[in-house]
Amino acid sequence: MSSGAMSEEEETYVLYRDREEWKDVEPVPQDDGPFPVVRIAYSDEFKDCYDYFRAVLKKNEMSRRAYDLTSDALKLNLANYTAWHFRRLLIDNLSLDLREELAFVSGIIEETPKNYQAWHHRQVIVEKLNDGSGELAFTAKILDIDAKNYHAWQHRQFVLRHFELWKGELEYVDRLLRYDLRNNSAWNERYYVVSSTTGYTDEDIIREVKYAMAMIHRAPNNESAWNYLQGVVNQRELKDFPTVKAECLQMLENSVRSPYLLSFLVDLLEDEAENGSAESLEKAKEFCRSLEVQDDTIRRNYWRYRAGHLATIQCSC
Repeated sequence: MSSGAMSEEEETYVLYRDREEWKDVEPVPQDDGPFPVVRIAYSDEFKDCYDYFRAVLKKNEMSRRAYDLTSDALKLNLANYTAWHFRRLLIDNLSLDLREELAFVSGIIEETPKNYQAWHHRQVIVEKLNDGSGELAFTAKILDIDAKNYHAWQHRQFVLRHFELWKGELEYVDRLLRYDLRNNSAWNERYYVVSSTTGYTDEDIIREVKYAMAMIHRAPNNESAWNYLQGVVNQRELKDFPTVKAECLQMLENSVRSPYLLSFLVDLLEDEAENGSAESLEKAKEFCRSLEVQDDTIRRNYWRYRAGHLATIQCSC
């Protein structure tokens, strides 16, 4: 909305107490008790609107004017979940146009894309419509603004799951990661999609390990890709990934120093040590020491703890 349009709206806005069609309603003022500690300096418009909102809420008035009142109430406070809830009751009771409501909440989300109550309202409306055909495009539009918007991702995952719209989602995630391989939200989405569709079959694991390693080679200090790789290999025994270990050791030989690389190797080597490899045990201790004093000093106490655990492992000579 342009500033000119806003000014015109402000000039023509009439308080509810001055509207002829609301003369039959007794406003209900906010009760802060006899001795409010810090009284909020509400605007006259805010107090007027919410005094009348409390009035229709109190008598559970199911009318078009009450519905229109919730629009004004939400413009003044988009986080008021009571106003959103009452609005949904009115929509159901009056059988109002759900497409118009979807357009209404779309405008609000586009202006305030991290408003939890608005996203929940959208989910309810989409469920009532039983139509998620426009939701992936809408969430993609919001994610173009902020690719890590938690609310948009949550809604997208609901739509994928509820309407079985999985086709093409891995390709969408791939585009996001090629644009920003540090987008941890996109990595999370990739894990969610694979877990929710095919599951981590042997074929999927091979593909996803290859994908993660390719991204790791591009940015060895990208924690998101390492976390994803860890999540994939955890679907099986760590000993089932000898090629991954060899590739990681080769990175070390090529002078790649990354705390995430060493951390991943510690996990692999610890697993081998618990299965009897004395050589792997010593190597894991060496990496823990390096992480403690050089590569990840901010977590030195953690790596000291991990080294202490390694010292309790009994290996065959």
